[in-house]
Amino acid sequence: MSDDTITDEKPAATEQVVSVPESPRHDAESADAANRWPLRRIISVGVLVVALVSVAAGVAGGIALHDLYTARNRVIDTVDPAIQQALRIDAALVNQESGVRGYALSAQLDFLSPYTEGIAAENAAVAKLRGLVSSQSEVRPELVAVLQRTDDWRTRYAQPTIAKVRASDKPDVTSNLTAGKTAFDSVRASVAAMQDRLQQTRLTAVATLSNASTALVVICVGIGVALVLIVLVLAFGLRVAAIQPLTRLAAEARLVSDGNFEHEVGQNGPREVRELAVDVDRMRGRILRELSAVRAAHATLDARTQDLQRSNSELEQFAYVASHDLQEPLRKVASFCQLLQQRYAGQLDERADQYIEFAVDGAKRMQVLINDLLAFSRVGRVVRDRVPTSCEALLAEAKVNLSTIIEQSGATITAGALPVVLAEAPLLTAVFQNLVGNALKFHGDQPPRVSVTAQRTDGDMWLFSVSDNGIGIAPEYAERIFVIFQRLHGKEVYPGTGIGLAMCRKIIEYHGGTIWLDTTVETGARFCFTLPAQAPPRHEQNEDDHDDD
Repeated sequence: MSDDTITDEKPAATEQVVSVPESPRHDAESADAANRWPLRRIISVGVLVVALVSVAAGVAGGIALHDLYTARNRVIDTVDPAIQQALRIDAALVNQESGVRGYALSAQLDFLSPYTEGIAAENAAVAKLRGLVSSQSEVRPELVAVLQRTDDWRTRYAQPTIAKVRASDKPDVTSNLTAGKTAFDSVRASVAAMQDRLQQTRLTAVATLSNASTALVVICVGIGVALVLIVLVLAFGLRVAAIQPLTRLAAEARLVSDGNFEHEVGQNGPREVRELAVDVDRMRGRILRELSAVRAAHATLDARTQDLQRSNSELEQFAYVASHDLQEPLRKVASFCQLLQQRYAGQLDERADQYIEFAVDGAKRMQVLINDLLAFSRVGRVVRDRVPTSCEALLAEAKVNLSTIIEQSGATITAGALPVVLAEAPLLTAVFQNLVGNALKFHGDQPPRVSVTAQRTDGDMWLFSVSDNGIGIAPEYAERIFVIFQRLHGKEVYPGTGIGLAMCRKIIEYHGGTIWLDTTVETGARFCFTLPAQAPPRHEQNEDDHDDD
């Protein structure tokens, strides 16, 4: 429809875009947001605190473990072996005293073996004990006292007695056994004092070990409690600083997304959340401005729609006039011209007969053009119910309508299996009739051969094709041929109004499909068009489902 057909157009509505100024509250909140800690800083501080507490806990735990390890090693590796060596020294001294006394009473050399073996055992135990108590100043004086009294006992009693018995080779019962016993008791007393000192040292080391163990347990518990508290504090802090602001922001964003574009998005929380809230509110403002523009455009569109409806009503009135008031005088002109041609043919000169022929032909062509225009305008304007329609039946009806041309041209029309579609039968019949009729009209030297096929595409569409062996159409005219009144040949060569293919496109698009010229064919012409596939009945779908099971 051209602009010339619309009269008394109303002026288009002026688009008014509502500007949404920035809120002063947002400016203040934006300034406050700049002073807020960003979320990355909050998280970094939290991670730093956890790291510092972890390092401190590691250091404290390491010190406690070191103390525990040191106390344990002192008890196991120093004090307990020292007590064992002190016991060996005591046993070695007792063996020495027994060997000297037995040798003095029997003068037999065998009885002196415990003495010599005891000295060896004593020396070995003393050497080990010295290595163990080298760092224990409280035990070393006791060991020195034991060694001094042992040397004094050997010098004053053991060695003189052994030498006297060896010299006489007889028992010595006259020696001062009392003095020897007194000296040896002094040795035993110093050994007992050393053992007591070692026991006290062990008790002290065990107490230190226990304290270190207790300290380690306390430190571990403290570390666990501190970590739990830190985790709780961080969780609470993140909830307050990030999760709650994000939750509020999400709730406000949902309000805006639900259509409440007037609701301003508040800003709270860390800097990133506030910046996000600012961006969301700016987006809301832009949506509000765009919505205002869309509403203005809708108002303009509504006004133009009313003009279009009024124009369409005028076109309908024009169609009524064209179908009745215009065709009546046109028929009268054609009828009288035909009567004039029949009655006065040959009575006038040759030029007059030619003029009359031109008038009759023009009147007939005008009637055909008006009828085609009316048919073209009615497509889609007069809506009928679409019913399941057999395309084979529609093609058969089109062939009946074209039977005269088919017989005259000796055409052969073949068709494969055609589906059932939802359509308005008269309109779809016109499509088949126009396409087949064009194939018969634009034939070459050979008798026309027309083939009609249909196949199901991957989607829910049927693809139809109408092929012929005619003169064909150049690819550069693939779009032009579907424009109304566009003709590639003169009416003297091929008659017609140039409306047929335009009507086919309008009918196919009205049914939800598309039509085009297949430019890949090398001989003849092939028109393709699609139509929506008819959904199978409900009971057939259920049967198919059962078959799949």
